[in-house]
Amino acid sequence: MSHAENPRPTDPVDMTAVELVSAYAAGTLSPVEATEAVLAAIAARDNEINAFCLVDPDRALVQAKDSEARWQSGHVRGLLDGVPISIKDIFLTEDWPTRRGSLSIGPEGPWPVDSPVAARVREDGMVMVGKTTTPEIAWKGVTDSPLTGITRNPVDPTRTAGGSSGGSAAAVAAGMGPISVGTDGGGSVRIPAAFCGIVGFKPTHGRIPLYPASPFGQLAHAGPLTRTVEDAALLLDILALPDPRDPTALASAPTTFRGQIQRDVRGVTAAYSPTLGYVVPDPEIEAIVAAAVDALDAAGLRVSLADPGFPDPRAAFDMLWAAGAAAMLATFPEGARDNADPGLRSVWEYGETLTAVDYLEARNVAAQVGITMGTFHTAYDILITPTVPITAFAAGHDVPPGSGMSGWPEWTPYTYPFNLTQQPALSIPAGHTSDGMPVGLQIIGPRHSDDLVLAVGRYAEAVLSAG
Repeated sequence: MSHAENPRPTDPVDMTAVELVSAYAAGTLSPVEATEAVLAAIAARDNEINAFCLVDPDRALVQAKDSEARWQSGHVRGLLDGVPISIKDIFLTEDWPTRRGSLSIGPEGPWPVDSPVAARVREDGMVMVGKTTTPEIAWKGVTDSPLTGITRNPVDPTRTAGGSSGGSAAAVAAGMGPISVGTDGGGSVRIPAAFCGIVGFKPTHGRIPLYPASPFGQLAHAGPLTRTVEDAALLLDILALPDPRDPTALASAPTTFRGQIQRDVRGVTAAYSPTLGYVVPDPEIEAIVAAAVDALDAAGLRVSLADPGFPDPRAAFDMLWAAGAAAMLATFPEGARDNADPGLRSVWEYGETLTAVDYLEARNVAAQVGITMGTFHTAYDILITPTVPITAFAAGHDVPPGSGMSGWPEWTPYTYPFNLTQQPALSIPAGHTSDGMPVGLQIIGPRHSDDLVLAVGRYAEAVLSAG
């Protein structure tokens, strides 16, 4: 049974953004009622989950009342007018502090500027309920920081929500708003989506404009976290509108993403790579994703077992990541190093040892992986992998306790390569392990094929929910 055929939920906190808009249009629910329900859910659950670093009920209700008046007058502002949304505390938001999880950034203002993401959300008429937690400068694959503490997984609060957009993923998974926006420089949208059992999409680099420019440069993307692929596509239609402040932004898409997701993708050629040639996934995760891939093959995708053919590019990723972190942290006030996350401090120190030649050599590795993937996609329309090779581990740790791992990229080998290549990559739920933890399936397409990746994801979502 596809999502569209399921009985519609009646509790606003269980409704998707598309379902909320449909209810507003029908007059069976108002933006005020939906916002009040979301704020109640935050009040009830966020002390345990810690997904939000800022909640502004008064302002949210003013926005909701304005939206309600627009719906009643028939002059709706945008596609998701009145839908509650949260925004990761990496994006500048007018009149709200953007502290980026850091003790070195104070709450004092003024905060006069909206980032492109916040500007598009505001222009569309969405209700901004608050800002979600992030590790310091979004540097790692879990979400904890000296500023905001530990963000926990709604499925099992003893475990991490993932990161660095863990606050956004946890909020959506826990019913504290149907949609959120995060950033992804090495998997930071897809990792927490997989750990929390929701949808996370990293579009092609430049598809969603960014300002100010990310210190992580060409690795950096923004992307939606939602409960359905349809919501992700619709939110992308809004966030991908142009903004003159990003010189790397792509031209407007020739068609809407939501308009493309229902197209027939049977016959699309897909490669399934359970290991990328160098990963050793947890056997239960590999089995769950393999079963999902078999179901997709039976449903009409033409799936073959194939690896892309590039070696693990982690060393190059680490160089680019550390260089970006060091460049940003060098602008922080004196004493910032002493207040920083200890793991980030190590990355900062490594970044300071790198030269311009090191950086360019790492960029060349990224280019070579991109060339390999470009050639690979002449044979296969999409690539499917697990999203993460493990399930969510104990909260408050950068790596699984007792694993002997040296850093978060060691357990995220399926995600960071596709930041190096700037390709669109989508994580959707693939099932649950025997102990009830979510498993993600990742769908990757060529650069600029955001519409194809979303369409395949929507089809896969329907096939897997029917199973």
